[in-house]
Formats: sequence, structure tokens, C-alpha cells
Amino acid sequence: MTLHLSFAVWLPLAFGVAGLLAPPRLAPKLALAGTLLVLGYAIAYVIDFDSANAGLQHVTDEIWIGELGIHYKLALDGLNLFLVLLTAILWFFCTLWASFGAWEKPRLFYFHLALAQTSVLGALLAQDLALFVVFFDLMLVPFFFLTGIWGGAKRVHATMKLVIYTLVGSLLMLTAAIATGVLAATGEDGLSFAFSDLAQRTIESSTQNWLFLAFAAAFLVKMPAFPFHGWMPDGYKAMPLPVLALFSAVLSKVAAYGFLRICLPLFPDASEHFQTLMLLIALFSILYGSAMAFTTTHARLILGYSSIAQLGFIVLGIFALNSQGAQGAMLQAFNHGLVVAPAFFIVALLSARADGSEDIRDMGGLGMRAPVLATFFLIVTFATLAMPGSSNFVGEFLILLGVFQTKLAIALIASTGVVLAAVYALRLYIRTMHNRTGPRVESRELSLRDGLVLVPLVLAILAIAVYPQFALQRSEPTVTSIVPSALEEKAAAAPLPEASP
Repeated sequence: MTLHLSFAVWLPLAFGVAGLLAPPRLAPKLALAGTLLVLGYAIAYVIDFDSANAGLQHVTDEIWIGELGIHYKLALDGLNLFLVLLTAILWFFCTLWASFGAWEKPRLFYFHLALAQTSVLGALLAQDLALFVVFFDLMLVPFFFLTGIWGGAKRVHATMKLVIYTLVGSLLMLTAAIATGVLAATGEDGLSFAFSDLAQRTIESSTQNWLFLAFAAAFLVKMPAFPFHGWMPDGYKAMPLPVLALFSAVLSKVAAYGFLRICLPLFPDASEHFQTLMLLIALFSILYGSAMAFTTTHARLILGYSSIAQLGFIVLGIFALNSQGAQGAMLQAFNHGLVVAPAFFIVALLSARADGSEDIRDMGGLGMRAPVLATFFLIVTFATLAMPGSSNFVGEFLILLGVFQTKLAIALIASTGVVLAAVYALRLYIRTMHNRTGPRVESRELSLRDGLVLVPLVLAILAIAVYPQFALQRSEPTVTSIVPSALEEKAAAAPLPEASP
């Protein structure tokens, strides 16, 4: 089996185009076949990955636009390996979930779903700044149509709000990307946008500052993080649930990944200069997201605001600027995606049993009547609140460990986010599974068809909880090479003690 990365990137789109030309009843089958092949490739990449190698693997490097120094360069390393795996896993199971329902214009629906996967994989695997920007901006296009055509009430308003926010961020990033390539091409260095070339070139610290802020704005909007989240409530309410699960679980991680792939290696001085600002944004995201998740009664928004809080933890780990924090951030990005997607699927199951309502006040009383569903929901809940022994625990522990070494006060305040997560996660579980039975609740157990989606995802959560070293071992060399330990740097810079006479 060849492991050429272009196959994995373009396979979904190829099957999506085939679905456009096939009879409508074949469209979901073709889309599902494409995602299954990509999942096979992703698993093969993980098996074949050399965990001792901090460099790029499975490199594809071709000149795309020679006059502009733009390469079609794809590669795997410890930063993107498990995000590619996450994308493959969730796209397969969310496409399977979507195939359970009937969609108007199904061929177009599954085409946009396939285009979205191609654009996400392209952004994750791109090793050229211009190529990354192309795929990163392309991600917005299919979600614009998936929300605008197949979304719920007020979908037009929500779509326009999403586009305005993300378009502003994307324009800033495009401008900064062009400027980065041009400003780095001084002296004998020719114009190049390849990350490997840009990392070897120096940009003045004052210039790095505004370039960093432009990229940061684009990434923080896409996540979203507080206070760049204005599009989130309307957008989350309007998106179809399978689409929303992918958006929340995967697209937000591409934005977090951008900080580690672009901002820290290319703008190291600016990353250090704005460290406190980024840590404060992360801290406010944790506190605000947790508070809003506790106060709202809309199940989608509880998960949406909790995602803001969890992404706050991820940004916190990245800008601890040490290897422990970055390792925790990468593991938490994978874990959160693996947890939030089945959480949205459970919301869909609960809504179906509450006469279509997604308000937790209309739910309740399913714990004893649907014990299997309640058990799987409890596992997902424990992972959400980072219970010791759960999949999220190790990631949050490493993040807080890294921040404690960097900014003690911020770490102490951020640690309260763990307690707040327990509050809103348990509130969601107790209100939907216990208390009084909702007036329109239909009590029924998890079906075999629903188990095809939920059971494998929960088993994956348990697997990474039992053996997180599987991911940490493969990401550590790359993360350490990009974000060396702050303590090690200080120790190396410290003067040696004088010898005693």
C-alpha cells in the first residue's frame, strides 16, 4: 500500500465528485467509501511513523508556482500526525451519522462534506505557507453552504455572521502570509513560502509583532476564543448536528495547530513578546466559556461554550512556551475532538427522544430506562470534565504543569477551570439522564444503528485514556524541536558557578 499523502488529501473530493454524478441514493455510500479509505491511510501513517524522527516524513515537494516560490509540499510529523488521524476518524463516523438521515439535494450535501475534509487535510499536511492559507480559507466554503442550505432556523443570518468574522481573519492572514514571504526574501535568499525555508530566515522583531497579531486574529476567530466568538452562538444553533460535530471537533484544532506550525517557529520573538496577552486570552476563554456553559440550557450551546473553555486550555499550553505545555496542548486537541463529536451525537439522540427539543429542561429521566446510553454518556462526561483516568486528564495536567513553570498566577486561576468543567458537564448529564422525566420524553435504549457511531468513538476515548503515551511518544520529538523547554533554555543561559579555590 503506497502512503503518498496526496492520495489521502484528494480522495474525499474525488469521491464527492463521483457522488455528484451518481444517482442520489449512491451519494452517501460513495462519500462513506471515501472517508473509509482515508481512515485506512491515516491508520497506516500512524503505524509507519518513526517516533524517533523529529523531522518531516512522507514528504511530497513539487514546485507549484515557481515565480512566487510556492511549493506543493505535504508532509507528516509529530505535530499533525494525530490531527490527521482525528480528522479521518471523525469524518468517517460523522458521514455515517449523516447517512442515517434524509437530506434535500443529497449529492450536493455529501460533495460539500467531502470538499471540507479535503481542505482540512490539506491545511494540516501543508508545509508551505501559501498552500496552508489556500486550504485554510477553502475550509470556510463548504461550511458556508452546509449551514446556509441545510441549517436550521435563522441559518442565513448565522451564515453571514460566520462568514464576516472568518473572512476578516482570513484577509488579515493572507496579507500577513504574503508579507512574511516577501520580507524574509532579503539578500541572496530567493522568494519562498516553504516552512523549512522561512524558518531559516530572520525577520525583524518589530515586524514579527504585527505579522503574529494578524495570524493570531485569524486563528482565534476560527477556534473561536473569547472575545472573538461572536459568531459562535448563532452558528452553532444553525448548523446541522453532524456538520457541527465536525466543525467543533476538527476545524477549531486546525486553528490551534496553526499557532504551533506558523507563529512559534516563524515569529519566535513576537510569540515571546505577546505571551502574556495570549495567556490572558486563554484564561478568559476558560472562565467565560465555563460560566456560559453553566448558565445556558441549550444543549448545543453547553457543548459550544465548553469547547471555548477547552480551546482556552489548548492555547494556554501552547503559550506556556515550553515542551510540557505544548505536548499537553497537542494531546488535548486530539482528546477534545474525540470527546466533543460523540457528545454532539448524544445530544442528537436526546433531542430525538424529547420530541425534537434541544433544551435540557425538556429532557430527563432516561438514566434508568436507557442504561446503555446513560453509560456511554457518562464516559463522555467524565472525559469532558478531565476526571483522573479519563482521556482529557493527562492533557490538562501537562498544560497546567507547563503554565505553572511559566506564569504561576495564571496557572492557579486557570486550574479553577477544571472545577468549573465538572460543574457544567455534570449538570448536563444529571439534567438529561436523571431528575424528573420530561413531559414529552420518549424513553428508549440506544439502537444498534446508533451504536455503530457511538461505540467505536467511546472505545477510542477509553483507549487513549488508558495509554496516552501512544500519542505523546510520537509527538514529543517534533514538539521539543519547535518549543524547547523554557527551563532548559534558562539553565543553558545561566553562568556556571565559579570553582572553589
